Amino acid sequence: MRLFLCEKPSQAKDIAQVLGARRRGDGCWVGTDVTVTWCIGHLLEAAPPDTYDARYKRWVLADLPIVPAQWKMLVKPKTAGQFKAVKRLLGEARELVIATDADREGEMIARELVEHCRYRGPIQRLWLSALDDASIRKALAALKPGAETFSLYHSALGRSRADWLIGMNMSRLFTLLGRQSGYQGVLPVGRVQTPTLRLVVDRDRSIANFVPAPYWAIDVQLVSDGTTFTAQWRAADEHCDEHGRCLNQPLAQQAAAAMANAASARVLELRTERLREAPPLLFDLGTLQEVCSKKLGLGAQETLDIAQALYETHKIITYPRSDCGYLPLSQHGEASAILAALGRADPGLAELHKHLDPQRRSRAWNDAKVSAHHGIIPTAAAIDPGRLTSKQRAVYTLIRARYLAQFLPNHEYDRTQADFDCAAQPLRAVGKRIVEPGWRRALPEALTPAKGREAPAPQALPSLREGQDCTVADIALKDLWTQPPKPFTEGDLIKAMKNVAKLVDDPRLKQKLKDTTGIGTEATRAGIIQGLLDRGYLTKVGKALAATPAAFSLIDAVPRAIADPGTTAIWEQALDMVQSGEMSLDEFVAKQSAWMSKQVERCAGLSLAIAGPASPAGRASAPWKKKPRTAPRKSTSTARRSRKPVGKT
Repeated sequence: MRLFLCEKPSQAKDIAQVLGARRRGDGCWVGTDVTVTWCIGHLLEAAPPDTYDARYKRWVLADLPIVPAQWKMLVKPKTAGQFKAVKRLLGEARELVIATDADREGEMIARELVEHCRYRGPIQRLWLSALDDASIRKALAALKPGAETFSLYHSALGRSRADWLIGMNMSRLFTLLGRQSGYQGVLPVGRVQTPTLRLVVDRDRSIANFVPAPYWAIDVQLVSDGTTFTAQWRAADEHCDEHGRCLNQPLAQQAAAAMANAASARVLELRTERLREAPPLLFDLGTLQEVCSKKLGLGAQETLDIAQALYETHKIITYPRSDCGYLPLSQHGEASAILAALGRADPGLAELHKHLDPQRRSRAWNDAKVSAHHGIIPTAAAIDPGRLTSKQRAVYTLIRARYLAQFLPNHEYDRTQADFDCAAQPLRAVGKRIVEPGWRRALPEALTPAKGREAPAPQALPSLREGQDCTVADIALKDLWTQPPKPFTEGDLIKAMKNVAKLVDDPRLKQKLKDTTGIGTEATRAGIIQGLLDRGYLTKVGKALAATPAAFSLIDAVPRAIADPGTTAIWEQALDMVQSGEMSLDEFVAKQSAWMSKQVERCAGLSLAIAGPASPAGRASAPWKKKPRTAPRKSTSTARRSRKPVGKT
């Protein structure tokens, strides 16, 4: 019997239908000489410390560190029935096809069962990127040898054991230290969650310690041929900060007064350049979570759950837990069929389809950039988006739009920069005129990339010529304040976890981190954030995340290396070495164990005071909202000097 081992029941049902295994058995689907069974996530779990020695049931400092000599796995009680079914089927199988999710965690879910149940037969790997019938048939025709993906298992196992070593030892250590100072709760410390928590703590501190500084700006309304546009005053560099903001109030007041008495501003120089923007890459999960947080107000876990439903239930997108925004060149041959299916499913795309070119190949098609997974795209099993819930429809629309954008021309526009002299004061106006909408035709207006909070809105300049005089219609002297950093949203935090190299100061470490995946994985980041929220170490105020008092205390107490985002990113890099065969699993775990033992030794004598986690009533406010401000966060006054345009009544 040929046995297919899937990750989830829904996945097993889809594959079984294609294989003709339609008879329901005990924890499986049965066909002619083929059986499809499933896990329910991990059917096994790492054994707790007391499995190795009963004395570990009591938490005692003298017992740390705990480092297993031989690692053990236990059957999860909640899914013991399905484990029994899988074990029986593995014993009967003459050949195994691993059909779990195509990533290192999926590999581990299957391989840990293979090891635990002592299956010794041949193994092949089904590598699926989508669950529609066509994708399943294509993958079945291209099974991989089991040995080709085995290293993924060791990489996942290394991650799991590193998490166990840090979580079990450091959580016990700091919980016991906390009890010595009167704190009775558990203080969880994790390889990924603690650096993630530190990101929020550091951001909240930078906000709380921020001291607003005043600066001044002048907007001048000019008129040419009946068209009004805005130019900005440009102070000399010696009076500005590094962002070009004028810090000299008397100078700004003098400039505003001088221009208020001027009738016109003369065009000194005009420069127009044609700019072209290529379409954005396809979504990976982290970027999708970031955009859904910013544009749709969705949490990271909520976005992942919706994407999973679009993939598993509706089968209208490819595998969502991808860390890649590129597509293999071979996938381009399916473009015409996918575009046609999308058009049939949604008549609202009819106008856009006139501009699509299925033969166009954007930068997204690049074999060299494709990892284990490719970018998230719609499948040919398209349905009417009206059949989806409103949130599912919104997420699907985003994914679909990114794909459609690949078959549209570049977005092209003319950027015109006009420099003026007004009463001996320099002004500059910038205009934008769209020449070719290109790929932006595919993006809903509400979902186009957001501009920075201080960026002026794009404007179209009238036809100007050098030496021309434009009428001064209005002068606005604005008293402004510098703004603190924004609190993290879930989407911002996902982005920071991915791009952790930007937050590391050591230049050698920064260089090492540029090609890594940052903190956590696409599949785990949302769960890490949700776990911190559930434990009371993070709280939400609207979309914004804030660290609670317990979070500040914990981050101040743990060794800097534990909370340093750079450390966990280096561990991820080491796991990549395990996956590539450059480092053995045993070597990785031995290094982690030695490092952990040193940390326990260094911290065992610490004395610390831990504030309690936020109570439900206390979660309505954030630390950065409690500190009185010496200046408002937004512009508080606008001194205006208005005049009627010359020649107007």
